Amino acid sequence: MLSKVCVLFLVVATVAGDRPTYRPPRPTYNAPRPAPTPTYSAPRPAPRPSYQDSFEDPKYDFEWQVAEDANNFQQQESRDGDDTRGSYVVDLPDGRRQTVTYSVDGDSGFIAEVNYEGEARFPDSREYSAPRPVYQAPVTTPRPVYQAPATTRRPAPRPTTRRPAPRQQYRAPRPASRPSAANSLLAAYGF
Repeated sequence: MLSKVCVLFLVVATVAGDRPTYRPPRPTYNAPRPAPTPTYSAPRPAPRPSYQDSFEDPKYDFEWQVAEDANNFQQQESRDGDDTRGSYVVDLPDGRRQTVTYSVDGDSGFIAEVNYEGEARFPDSREYSAPRPVYQAPVTTPRPVYQAPATTRRPAPRPTTRRPAPRQQYRAPRPASRPSAANSLLAAYGF
């Protein structure tokens, strides 16, 4: 028993002797260097664009026309600087033709002159009256007659029952008898 205690003491002493002692790590932090002093110069003003030089006065002239069976449209417009003149023509559904002549001169605004050509024609109209209701006797269909089908007596089916499978029961193993040395030798050589 004394030897076991001595061996245990030697193992504990060996394990205690191998333990590393704690030492704080060496600092690896380097202080930041001061930032360089900024150099600043006042911003230079951007050159102002000359809008008079970059834009030309608008100048255009266009015309378009649609001529189909009942749809006739046309427009014409011209512009030179602030002076705009134009006209458009529309065939109206009542048979008249509408002509609008317009102009814009600087700050005068939109000035339009509207003219109509022809007489308004409307199709002959009858005075409207609501249709008289027409009542008819409801159409009746004969009610269907259902007959029970002819039956023949059949025997009622017998209920089927299933018997549950027998439960397996646990049987504890019997302890084996201890073989004697002679029996094990005989069994080893196949006797």
